[in-house]
Amino acid sequence: MQNEKWLLCPVCGNKTRIKIRENTVLLNFPLFCPKCKREQLINVQQLKVTIIKEPDAQTQSR
Repeated sequence: MQNEKWLLCPVCGNKTRIKIRENTVLLNFPLFCPKCKREQLINVQQLKVTIIKEPDAQTQSR
């Protein structure tokens, strides 16, 4: 049997509705947390979760 675990929210640390295994690969996955109601873009490889930081929108100066 493969090792599997629940994917935890990177913001509040609670369980989400997604379960991952050792061989699961997710790229640019929009993870939604039902508790804190936030959505984060994440990458998952070999049970390691990394958050994708998107640059903030900046206004153009004239």
